[in-house]
Amino acid sequence: MALDEREIRQLVAAVAQGALPADEAVRRLASLPFEDLGFARVDHHRALRGLGPEVVYGRGKTPEEVAAIVAALLEAGGAPVLVTRAGQGHADAVREIVPEARYHPRSSLLVCRAAPPDPDVGLVAVVCAGTSDLPVAEEAWVTAEAFGCRVDTLVDVGVAGVHRVLAETARLQAADVLVVVAGMEGALPSLVAGLVAAPVVAVPTSVGYGASFGGVAALLGMLNSCAVGIGVVNIDNGFGAGALAARILAQRKR
Repeated sequence: MALDEREIRQLVAAVAQGALPADEAVRRLASLPFEDLGFARVDHHRALRGLGPEVVYGRGKTPEEVAAIVAALLEAGGAPVLVTRAGQGHADAVREIVPEARYHPRSSLLVCRAAPPDPDVGLVAVVCAGTSDLPVAEEAWVTAEAFGCRVDTLVDVGVAGVHRVLAETARLQAADVLVVVAGMEGALPSLVAGLVAAPVVAVPTSVGYGASFGGVAALLGMLNSCAVGIGVVNIDNGFGAGALAARILAQRKR
C-alpha cells in the first residue's frame, strides 16, 4: 500500500467500519516507519511527510542493491519511484523486475514509476543555456514530469546570444516556476529572473573551461545574482531542482 495520508485515512476508516480486520491493518503498517533490507533502510514513511517516497541515489550501489530498494518502494505503492545517477547496469537490473521502467542515459535517470499527471498543478519551464548543459536540464525536467508536473523546455538559449531567450519571453512568463540551467559564468538565471514574476530555481553546471572550477564560478555567479526571486541548488543537481519546482507547485496548489 502507498503510505501517504490518503491511504492511511482509508485504512483507518476501513477498520472503523469493520470492512478490514485489525490484524490485516497491522500487517500493512508493519513496515512503518522503514523497512530494513540489511544493506539499506527503506523509508516508507517519507510519503506522509513530503511529496512521494524517497528517491534512490544509484552511484556507489550495486545493480542488485538498487533493484532490491526499488522493489521495496514499488511494493509500498508510492510514486514517483526514481533512481538518480543510475548506470546501464542499474537500469538492466531494475528492468528485470519493472520492465516498463524508463532509462534516460544522458541524464543517468531511471523512472520506475511516475506520479499521475496533474493538469491543475501548474507549469514548470526548464530553461537550458547550452546543449552541453542538457544532461542536467534533462534530469530536471524528467524529474518534474515524474512528480506529475506539466513541463515546457527551452534549450540552447544562453546569454551569448541573448536574442534567443528574449524571443521566448512569453513562454517564460507563462510558467509558474522556472528551472534555469547554465554553466560557464552562470548568467542566464539573472536574465530570466528579470523577465518573469515566478520563482526561479538556478542550477549551475560543471560545464566550462579551467577558470570555471568545475561549476564553482557558475555557482558563485548565481548566488551573487542581483535579480530577485532566485534560489540556487548544488552544481549539476538537476534532480534537486526538478523536485524543488514540484514542491513549490504542490504548496501553491494546496
